[in-house]
Amino acid sequence: MSALPETLLSRELKAIDNKSFRLADFDGKVMVVNIWATWCGPCRREVPDYEKVRKEFAGQEVEFIALTTEDPVADRKLVEKFVRDFNFGFRIAFADPATARTLMNGRNSIPQTLVIDKHGQIIGHWRGYSAAESRSRLKEAIEKALSGEVSAGEQ
Repeated sequence: MSALPETLLSRELKAIDNKSFRLADFDGKVMVVNIWATWCGPCRREVPDYEKVRKEFAGQEVEFIALTTEDPVADRKLVEKFVRDFNFGFRIAFADPATARTLMNGRNSIPQTLVIDKHGQIIGHWRGYSAAESRSRLKEAIEKALSGEVSAGEQ
């Protein structure tokens, strides 16, 4: 289990609504960070599953953040259309290359999902999408983070 670096927590992320936020703004909450792109087929299949999980945890101390690796200028309209078409209710922002590299930890494939507990510890990090497993894996990781229970083999 490792913690997100302070430099990453305090980095300003540009949201799709032209505002900005930092991961540190959600200290004390469980964070689900999904790294995706509009052109990514597995991402397109994953979003509806993850949306169901997001709705199950509505009103709880969980923040759902989706960071696209796309260009905030050239690809903004594509991202906005994707968010509308998929009713993607996560907090959406653009990940600059340094943020994406740090979060992906040398694994350059997307989608990737990180579940971070209330203390900034990464308790789950996986890549890829599985119709059979992604939804339940996300739900279990969030429940574990909310309960404060973490097993040694999580990563």
